Amino acid sequence: MKLKGLRWWIIGLIGLATIINYIDRSALAIMWPSISEDLGMTKNDYALILNVFMVAYAVGQSISGKLFDKIGTRMGYVVVIIVWGLSSFFHSMARGILSFSFLRVTLGLGEAGNWPGAAKSNAEWFPVKERAIAQGIFNAGASVGSVVAPPLIALLWAAFGWQITFMCVGSLGLLWLIPWLIINRGGVEKHPWITDLERDYIKSGQHKADQDAEAKGKSIAELLSHRESWSVLIGRFFLEPIWWLFVGWMPLYLADVYGFDVKQIGFFAWVPYVGAAVGSIAGGWYSGSLMSKGHSVNRSRKTTIVIGAAIMFLGLVTTILFADTPEKFVGIVALVLFGFQFAISNVQTIPSDLFSGKSVGSLAGLGGTVGVFSVIVMNFLVPIISEISYTPIFVMIAVFVPLGVGAIYFFARDIKPVEDK
Repeated sequence: MKLKGLRWWIIGLIGLATIINYIDRSALAIMWPSISEDLGMTKNDYALILNVFMVAYAVGQSISGKLFDKIGTRMGYVVVIIVWGLSSFFHSMARGILSFSFLRVTLGLGEAGNWPGAAKSNAEWFPVKERAIAQGIFNAGASVGSVVAPPLIALLWAAFGWQITFMCVGSLGLLWLIPWLIINRGGVEKHPWITDLERDYIKSGQHKADQDAEAKGKSIAELLSHRESWSVLIGRFFLEPIWWLFVGWMPLYLADVYGFDVKQIGFFAWVPYVGAAVGSIAGGWYSGSLMSKGHSVNRSRKTTIVIGAAIMFLGLVTTILFADTPEKFVGIVALVLFGFQFAISNVQTIPSDLFSGKSVGSLAGLGGTVGVFSVIVMNFLVPIISEISYTPIFVMIAVFVPLGVGAIYFFARDIKPVEDK
């Protein structure tokens, strides 16, 4: 049996896993007003639990990057999804800050693997010019998950309560393993279902080093010895907090500023992620379109990143000046997250532009780890600053936008394989 367009089936499944990933991680924030009331917990407890997750998530990015480089994407996904699915399921049994913190650690360790795993899979299954659109499809899963999560979780919560809701969403990832193991039966070279035409198309559009299955991955020290690697690390350090501010704190912002309950959060908080989903696909398509017209990888990536950054920055400024109603707020945030995803799909593709084979997952994971550390700092500041106003927080992340883009330009003056330099 041959399956036409097999690479799109693979990235489609990873996109679906990302939807599940975001449903699982969003459940705590969306149901927090109810959970905190039942268990007598505070906003500071939430900030601590959130940061425990982020620390584990940061560590998990680097660990899972090496894991995927060592055991491959097929079994790597099996490991991380079993860990995060069971962790999400057992949130139903948490009764306080210690049990929630423990389960958020295991959830963070498992969920972190999705990102370096996708970057590595895309490098294996797609030619260079299609990698950003593949990354965009993957990132759209995060946005679609964030669209689906609020109303889905609100409805489950209203029908069954928060404990049963955790059991339901935690089961989704375990069910996902069935089609993954059936469809992802091997790599491009050996998969029994891939057509000769598709195999030749993928290989002809890759760097030669991508096709060397025996190539040894670079150590962390070797990766960091290349100036270009720092474009990924510093760029993500400044850009990641923009996404995570809204993922982690928007439900609480809506509760604090507008007095929303769980149901109201559920039917408002999904709106910005529609913009994010569109931005994911649009950013990947746009950079691929530029390459198809003959532009270099360097120019295509950077042009797309700058456009997304400009939209982000203008949206954040507008949020500060004009978001005086919940309708305006979620509408403007949709613009911010459109810009973020338009840019970040290309930022996350840079590791596969610079390196090949068993080094891609490692750099992608390390970049995720560095990016999360700035998010951790932000999460400690938000509950303190928000007691007075959320405005300084929006100002801070608006400043991060040009810093992140500037780092990419400064460290990666020419985005191309380091072996060619």
